[in-house]
Amino acid sequence: MRKVQLLAVLSILVFCPTLFADQIVLNNGDRLTGTITKSDGKTLLIKTDLAGDVTVQWPAVQQINSSQPLHVALQNGKTVVGPVTASDSNLAVTTATAGTVNVPKAEVTALRSDAEQAAYEKTLHPGLLQGWTVGANVGFALTRGNSETKNLALAFTADRKTLHDDVSMYANSVYATNDAPGALPGTTADTTQGGARYSRNFASRLFGFGAADFQTDALQELNLRSVLTGGLGFHLINNDRTTLDLLGGPNYTRESYSAYSDQYVALTLGEELSQKVGKSTVLMQKLYFFPELSGNIPNSQNSGKFNYRGTFNFGTVTKLSKWLGWQNAFGDIYVSNPPIGTKQNDIILTTGLNVSFTH
Repeated sequence: MRKVQLLAVLSILVFCPTLFADQIVLNNGDRLTGTITKSDGKTLLIKTDLAGDVTVQWPAVQQINSSQPLHVALQNGKTVVGPVTASDSNLAVTTATAGTVNVPKAEVTALRSDAEQAAYEKTLHPGLLQGWTVGANVGFALTRGNSETKNLALAFTADRKTLHDDVSMYANSVYATNDAPGALPGTTADTTQGGARYSRNFASRLFGFGAADFQTDALQELNLRSVLTGGLGFHLINNDRTTLDLLGGPNYTRESYSAYSDQYVALTLGEELSQKVGKSTVLMQKLYFFPELSGNIPNSQNSGKFNYRGTFNFGTVTKLSKWLGWQNAFGDIYVSNPPIGTKQNDIILTTGLNVSFTH
């Protein structure tokens, strides 16, 4: 009798992990046992002991049996919590207060474990210092002998994106000299750009934004250009791999050159693209057009002319490790009426290692 009892106890201990584990059955009959972590209505993630994290397509899931409570988010905005039993097109959620709640599988927008739900709720109202992704790029070159040059390139980006808004900042600078005796010009590049933007979602695709941008360019005799912009944007494409935004609104521009100063109202018209390429590369592209709407200061060389600027930026960042990447950036700034003796186009090309971290 004691042997029988001992065997029964051992059997329970052996099979206990299975009895208290979650299980899903796929349309092809395959079964996976583990802990259901989350689902976004497109895929489902289950953590298994043998295969680790396994992601399956949500439509391929035929049955679900969870021993743990799951947070089931529905299309109507409500969330029901409890162990889930699902078969074919329906889910039965055993709640603590309302008993068993039956919901169609098609109305489920997300499944989350307790840990995933806590992490999700934290993203809804993050602290101001939370959620930042920061990157810095530094490049320096020095030659001596037959040529004597110095070149310094710096770049900085910071972005904090939540479900409701987005804060981004950037700065980049290129400085280069030709140190050979009698070389003219001695300074061959001296330009700095920087700015910040805040965007707020009004709907799933519509957002408003405000931005401030600044630039200096010694070789174009530009002491400082300040641009304050506000307007609306539209998420033309917005998914995990691709984001394409259209933006527009008025801006106030003030330019201080060595010979004169301008201030005027202009339009900001632009588009921004972000595309994931493969597993480790992100491609970014921006194109903006700034046509003047009103008034240069009287007696400046551009009075009475139609003035405009155009900017084009293209870059890639390829992850080499969690914190190290390879960055390439190309920028072109076009000014329709620059000071006499200076050129309309300024082109900047930088490449080098990128150090990034998140907080």
